[in-house]
Amino acid sequence: MDFRLTEDQRALRKGVRELLARLFDREALRAAVDAPSPSLDRELWRELGAAGFFALRLPEEEGGVGLGLAEAVLLFEEAGRVLLPGPLVATHVAAGAVPGAAEGSTVVTEVDEGLVPWLDEADVVLGEAEGAVPLRSVDPLTPLHRVPGFVGAGSRSGTRPHGRRSVVPTLPQRGDPHAPAERMPTTGVVEDTAEVLPATEVAVLLTAAEQVGSAGRTTEMAVSYAREREQFGQVIGGFQAVKHLCAGMLVRGELARAAVRGAAVTGDPVEIAGAKLLADEAATANARDCLQVFGGMGFTWEADVHLHLKRAWVRARLRLPAARAEEVVAANL
Repeated sequence: MDFRLTEDQRALRKGVRELLARLFDREALRAAVDAPSPSLDRELWRELGAAGFFALRLPEEEGGVGLGLAEAVLLFEEAGRVLLPGPLVATHVAAGAVPGAAEGSTVVTEVDEGLVPWLDEADVVLGEAEGAVPLRSVDPLTPLHRVPGFVGAGSRSGTRPHGRRSVVPTLPQRGDPHAPAERMPTTGVVEDTAEVLPATEVAVLLTAAEQVGSAGRTTEMAVSYAREREQFGQVIGGFQAVKHLCAGMLVRGELARAAVRGAAVTGDPVEIAGAKLLADEAATANARDCLQVFGGMGFTWEADVHLHLKRAWVRARLRLPAARAEEVVAANL
């Protein structure tokens, strides 16, 4: 099996990187971070929808792009690289099942591991969110709510919290909009495996892809800084200790990237669990090592390193945390 990217996939990745550089550059990131409270940029969301970010795996006859999970992984790597905020994975997975999700006019979030990201900004909530209460998040761009009495991700029923407005009341609904999306609008590349891959496992893999993107970006930041920062008359990248840190970051990031892309091709649930484990480790460990390379600068609010570390912590807590992923992998050894 050939895991290398095709020419079309490389072009897709390049196009998405250019698109995100235009829609959510560092200036936009810092503006979002420094805002009094996290808020979702609806215009950005609609632009992403118009570009096919959410409809990427929908068949063309349903208004989608008609690509597969392997291409979706590339998109989410780029999203993780720039710290794109919002419930991207939940909305992407809901495209085709929740009206407006594919176009970016409806923001969808989901209860996961007893937490609901972006509850106040979402139009549709999937899963049991009854009585959700705000929870202070380490990530300034990811507001969280805790769900009291959460019984696990396996619940099939859906509700919305008290006092919230009706969910997209003017749009035609396909069944209960709060219920977990049942249909997986994947196509092509992964063939039969992707057609039956549950939405939960797709969400885990796309979250892992975001972690890989973050791990790659912190590696780039560390190497770039090590080439510029001078100490004792030479750039710090010339010191062996810093070289080893950067080399370790590259190895972790590439190992996780290969696992995520491989799992996207095979669609194997055990490989997806293993990929999430590696991606979580790469994102958090690389952000920590990037902090070491930056030294005191890395701990300042102005540096972006802490944003990657905090986002990596939040993602590692959501969508199949390490303890459960280890159980999945161990049970299939």
